[in-house]
Formats: sequence, C-alpha cells, structure tokens
Amino acid sequence: MALDNKFWWSFSEEKTCKELETDSGRGLSSAEAKIRLERLGRNELPEPKRISLWKLFFNQFSSFIVWVLMIAAAIAAMLGEWIDSLAIFVIVILNAIIGFVQEFKAERSLAALKKLATPTCKVIRQGVLQTLVSKEVVLGDLILLEAGDVIPADGRVIQSALLATQEASLTGESLAVHKIIESLEKKPLPIGDQKNMAFMGTVVLSGKGHLLVTATGLKTELGKIASLLSEKKEEQTPLQLRLQQLGRRLVFLCLGIVALVFILGMLRGISWFTGFLTATSLAVAAVPEGLPAVVTIALAIGVRKMAKRQALIRRLPSVETLGCASVICTDKTGTLTKNEMTVRKIWVNGDRIEVLGVGYVPQGSFELHPAETGIKGQALLIKECPELRQLLEIGVLCNSANLTQTEKEWHITGDPTEGALIVAAEKAGIKKRELEDAHPLLGEIPFDSERKRMSMLRKTPHGDLLFVKGAPDFILDRCQTVLFRQKKEPLTPDMRQEILAAQHDFALLALRVLAMAYKEIEPNQKIDESMEEHLTFVGLAAMMDPPRAEVKQAIQTCMKAGILPVMITGDHKETAEAVAQELGLMVEGALALSGMELESMSDEELKKKLRKIRIYARASAEDKLRIVRMWRSLGEVVAVTGDGVNDAPAIKAADIGIAMGVKGTDVTKEAADMIITDDNFASIVNAVEEGRGIYDNIIKFVNYLLSSNIAELMVIFIGMAIGFKDTAGKPFISLSAVQLLFLNLVTDGFPAIALGMDPVDPQAMERPPRKSRRPILSMRFSLQLALISSLLAAGALAACHVGLRTSALLAQTMALTTLVVLELVRVQMVRSQYHIGFFSNRWILGALLSSFLVQLMVVYLPPLQKIFGTVALGLKEWGIIAFIALGVGMGAYVINRIFKHK
Repeated sequence: MALDNKFWWSFSEEKTCKELETDSGRGLSSAEAKIRLERLGRNELPEPKRISLWKLFFNQFSSFIVWVLMIAAAIAAMLGEWIDSLAIFVIVILNAIIGFVQEFKAERSLAALKKLATPTCKVIRQGVLQTLVSKEVVLGDLILLEAGDVIPADGRVIQSALLATQEASLTGESLAVHKIIESLEKKPLPIGDQKNMAFMGTVVLSGKGHLLVTATGLKTELGKIASLLSEKKEEQTPLQLRLQQLGRRLVFLCLGIVALVFILGMLRGISWFTGFLTATSLAVAAVPEGLPAVVTIALAIGVRKMAKRQALIRRLPSVETLGCASVICTDKTGTLTKNEMTVRKIWVNGDRIEVLGVGYVPQGSFELHPAETGIKGQALLIKECPELRQLLEIGVLCNSANLTQTEKEWHITGDPTEGALIVAAEKAGIKKRELEDAHPLLGEIPFDSERKRMSMLRKTPHGDLLFVKGAPDFILDRCQTVLFRQKKEPLTPDMRQEILAAQHDFALLALRVLAMAYKEIEPNQKIDESMEEHLTFVGLAAMMDPPRAEVKQAIQTCMKAGILPVMITGDHKETAEAVAQELGLMVEGALALSGMELESMSDEELKKKLRKIRIYARASAEDKLRIVRMWRSLGEVVAVTGDGVNDAPAIKAADIGIAMGVKGTDVTKEAADMIITDDNFASIVNAVEEGRGIYDNIIKFVNYLLSSNIAELMVIFIGMAIGFKDTAGKPFISLSAVQLLFLNLVTDGFPAIALGMDPVDPQAMERPPRKSRRPILSMRFSLQLALISSLLAAGALAACHVGLRTSALLAQTMALTTLVVLELVRVQMVRSQYHIGFFSNRWILGALLSSFLVQLMVVYLPPLQKIFGTVALGLKEWGIIAFIALGVGMGAYVINRIFKHK
C-alpha cells in the first residue's frame, strides 16, 4: 500500500476502505493486523538519541577560550604560580559543570512528545470491540472514539455522533472542532480545515465516532513534528560566538607580547631563559581569567531579574541572545490575545450595543451605539432594555458550558464560545445556576456542524419555551417574527436585511456571530427538530478572543526598538488581520499570507517579501519552521513564541525559543530556551529589554577588565622598554608577579561582578538591536580600549617614576596603588556611557569601597607588606596619586565623549 501524501479528507468512506484494504464495520482481522504491525512497525515515536553524560561533560571544554585558559593555567603552573594556575583551573571546571547541568535537557523534546500518545485505545477488529495498547494500532484499524479519549493515530472520521475534538496542541487554536463525515475538496488543506480527519495526540471533547487509521508513528502529523525536532542541531549563541572571537584575539595578543618581551630582553642582555619566563608570565597575566566566571555571574543575575518579570530562563546564554533579537515570531491565541472568548457586540431592537470588559472575569458594562450613527452612546442598564436581557438569558439557557472561579482566576468548562455568553450574562447580573434552577431542562438537540444550531426546551413560569442559538443564516431562515420594542413584529425583508447588515459589519471585524431565537411550545411535548420552525428572532451576539490590553504598547515598544513583530497563527486570515489592526501590527504596506499562499511561494519570492509580511494565517508546523529559517538566512536574530506541539520545531530552530508557561505543552517547554509564566507578549518584550541590559553589563566589564589588564601589561612592558632601574642601577620591573595576581584576582574581580548588577539603561529599547555577528572587540571599541589603557598605564608609570627616586619598593607600591585607584575610577567611567545614575547600583559602591580597603590593608599592614612587597605611603605620595587620578580621569572623560555608547 503506497499511502503517503494522499488527500484522505477528499475520499469517501468506501474509497478510504478500499485504499486501506479494511472494512468500515468490522475493521481488520487479527491476522492482517499482525502482518501490518510486523511490516510497518509500531505506532510510536522513536526514542531520541541520548548523548552520554561523559560526552556531554567533555563537550563543555570544546570552546576556544576555555582552551586558552587551560593553556594559561598550565603555563602558570610551569612558572610556579600555583595560586594563579589553580584559580584558572577552578573557574574552567566550574563553568563546565554549570554548562553540563544546563544542557542535560538537550534532547528531551522527543521524549515529551511521546507522552502525548495515549497508552491504550478502543479498537474494533473482526467486529469485536477490544482495548489495545496504542502502539499496536496499525494502518486500517477501526477506532472507537469517545469523550475524554486521546486519539492514538491519524485517521479519517467515518461516523460522527456530535464528535468534537480539541486540536490546540497541533494548531494552537483552542476552539472545539466539530467533526463531519462528508468528503472535502481534493486540494491541500491546513490541519485546522481537515474537518473529517482526527489526529494523534489530540483530545475528544464530546460525542462519539469511528475513525479509520490512515497514518501511524512518524507518518502522523505529530510524528512529522517529531522528525522536524530531531533535525535541529544545537548552535552557539551570539555571545558565545563573540567570546570565541575575543579568545582568539587574546591569544594573538599574548603571542605578540611574548615575542616582543622576549626579543626586548635579549637585546638588553637578559638571559634567554629569564626573558622567556618574564614574557610568559606577562602572557598569563594578559588573559582575563575572571571573564568566563563574571559572564556566567552576570547571566545568572539576569535570570533572577527576568524571573521577576515573568520570564524563566532554561539555557543561560539565551539571556543575552534576547538582547539582540531583531524579529519576534509570535503566536496569536493566548499570547497576543487572552485566549478567552468575549462577547464584544450585540444587536437587539435595531441598536448595536458594545459590551465592555474582556476575558472570563464577569465584570463589565453595556453601551448603546445607535445603528444610524455608530457614535458611542450612553451607558445602558439591563432594566432599560428587556430585549437585551432576553438575548442574554437565551445565551445562558441554551448552553452546555460552565463558569467557575478558582482562587483569583475564572475558568470556562466546555466550549469557549458558550462560555463567552455566560460571562456576558454575568456582567448583567444574570446567574447561570439561578436561571437554570428556575427554568428546568426538558430536552435538547445538541449543536451539529450540519445544522449549525442547538436547541434546549425548558419549563418556564410562562410555559414551555424552546431556546435556539446558532449561525445567523440558519436561524433567520426559521424565524417568522422578531422581538422589537417588547413586541413580536413580523420579520419583514427590510428587518431581515438590517439584521444581515449588522452580521456583515460584525464579521468584517472578525467577530464570531451567533443568533438567538425562541418559541412557545405546548406543554408535555417531546423535543424534536420540527419545533425549530416559526421562531421569534431576538438578536445577535458577536464575540472574539480579545487582544491583551498591554500588548499594543509592547508592540509599539518593539517597533521603536527596531524589532519586527510577526504573527504566525493557525487561525483564519480575517481574524488574524482584525487582531493585528487593533494592536497596531498592520502598518502601511504590511502583508498577510495564508498557509496556502505561503506554500505556493518559492524561497526567492518569500525572501523578497519577507520584511513586509506581518501575518501568516493557517500556518502549519512546517510553515513556521520555514519562516524562521528564512529570517535567520537573512542574518536576523529570531525569537519564536508558542504553546502547541506545532510550535515546537520552530521554537527549537530559533535563536531563542519561548514557550508559554500556562497553556504551553510539555513538548514546547522542553524545546524552549525561555518560558513566559503569564503567557503574555508584553513579558517577552520586557525580557528583551532585560537581555539588552545584561549585554550592556557584559560589555561594561569586558571593557573594564581588558582596559585594566592591558594597562597592567603596558606598565611592565613600557617600563622594560624605557629601561627603568632601581637606586642601585639594577633592571627594575614596575609590578611584581604577586602584585599582578593581586590586581587580577582581587581588585579587578569585585567591581567587575558588581557591574553585572547594574540596572537596565532606560533608553535600551530606543536603539536598534545590535548585529549578532559584530565582535566584542570592534575596531572602534579596540581603539577606545587602547587609548584608555594607555592613559591608565601612563598614570601608573608616572607614579612609579616618582617613587624610583626613593626606592624600588616605594616605586612598585605607588605603581600598584595608582593602578588600583585608576581602575576603581575606571568603573564609573565605564558606567557613565549609559543613562544610569551614579548611585543607581549600591553593589558598585560596596565593591569600590571594599577594593580600596583591601588595597589600604596591603599598603599598611606589615604581614601583607611582606607578602606583596609594599611600603606605607605618606600624604605626599597620596597627593601625587590623587593628582594623577584627576588628570587621567579628565583625559578618559574626553575619550568617552568621543566614543560615546551608541
């Protein structure tokens, strides 16, 4: 049986059975099922390939900068600098352990997918109903579906007794899908439009049905998504790439220093061995060994900050990746919208009424908008409009859903559309339970996708009444009268036209419109479809899933920050466009594409129009993946949000995948780098802002650490080059090895870590996203570093020169103390390039004070004087250091103004 890529939805029951070689009444024989199981394999998703724990751990050492640090540690050990060597080694191992723990989740997405498949199902074989393990279901099996079942495989629905499923995990749309058995047109259709098909992993909400299995395992829609997930390979984040580049540049810098110092030493008559030891010591000092640790600490701080803003980070480097996001591909339902159907408009008495309040919280009011003008009118009290009360009561009495409150949240049990009607009634003070108690149910005819309506017969104080709701066309065709100004009036052609005009206007706003009607019934009658004639029309209720109130501002913030928001949804294009218009997403020249239109476009065509397309409607998992890959091929940093299984491949393929924490599936969360705990697009934008702030902080301490380390090297190198000599005429080194170690591990470390605590620049979202491939050490940045480092080194050398007039120890002490003071001043110089206050970070003030106090201890405590080779400084020396600091500070201020942060 060559059954791949067939349009099963276009087949009749007979043709489906013929293609599958099965029987629609008795199913397969046990013998045939066994043969197919052996030939086609089990109905299961393959186990993900697990990477061994040892390999996962050793992968943490593949980074270039880690190798640089390991080599530096080895050289330090060879030179007898055991403290330096041990410190570097501990830092590397610590970072490897953190990375190992973070990436342990790497390939768990497929395992989560497997959990969606139900373990057992009801199968008819040889005419006998039996319960089987789902993985034993084969092509052609006849499955019995009932409410609550998780569908075990993809298949064609051949019997439906009010069968309705929930396909949100595949399509992202939460509305019930009512299944039909009729054949559909033979053309490609999105999953959401395949009304006579049911899919593996989706849930039966109500009714019963029979399903002929057309695909199992990896051939199912769920299986295709599993295949897409397995294609994705882990890639480095922009920060990791830039740190790799930085590591390479530092290696070349170190090699250059080794060569220059070695050559200089040989020219000055120093033995080659001594020259080599000095040169390699300087090379080790040049490597900012604290950089990986400080970056990790900054990212960890960022994780805490983001958690407070509803964003949970699962992969540490993704914190920074957010900051350079240039495109956000977002789902509509539940992210841009509340995922809570809400009645927005009502038509009764020839008037249009706006319903205020959104979501399931039963708070709101009604405003009258006269039909002739559409101008906003006065508040409308329910007692002033009996027809409005009548419509709302029909919406409650012809309804199978329920509204409940748990703690601080309201929930709908049942169809969200029916839930919206209950909430609208609650806003008018109409309680469902009280109304139902006063109007006992006598019988009902459930909603049917063919009938497009439902009816409930109830006993009322005024006699038995039939309440009907459904599609306006179907209801109007069965109405003879209309309730108008508290009277039954004939449903004239003009009145019918007015009702249809209101329906049309509501539909243009992408509202889902339901009509309400009723009929008086003789007592003791049994309900049947013949009663649904000669009805009295009451009005229209139009509803939609409303946009979140805060999202419009978030989208404006995105656009201001140079980030392009793109909506990718499984909903219809008209609905998506209406939501986008309300949110300000559809700017002039923006385009909206359906999944069918996207599929017909070549990659070249799509690439030409990509920057104009703001909406993709009826999009499949493959469509989302294609869109993400296309954006990334243009060099953009793409963030993707989603909650359904259909979103998982795109989320995993994105630079940063974002899952919804409330309504997101386990699969999506496993594939994601970040989880939004309130399912709100605005929280994503807040996280982007935090990401930019974190990157700014990383740049601050890279700037600080490198300028400090380079200055320290220049002090020693230039001192050797100009031939510094002590009072005895012997060659003199400006800083000793232990003093260099002190500067690197103590004085540099505290302020660098504190820089990671800096608040976000208030103007962070007013500049365009940085290019992901731009190196940390750009030419502009490198030139700024060189100038600042030269200033710092010049100040320290000047202090050293003054101290040499007295003694070598004083010279080294003054050089060390001047560098410490200048580096502490440098912290505020780095921060001054951003729009944050001097006192906005109390950790910085604490770090500066602590570092300075430690330096005073090194200078004045005798035990530490012996260890670090220092002497006490007098007021004269402190005056000289202060004067140098003032001069260097002024010079650095000028340089910073020239290279002002952009």
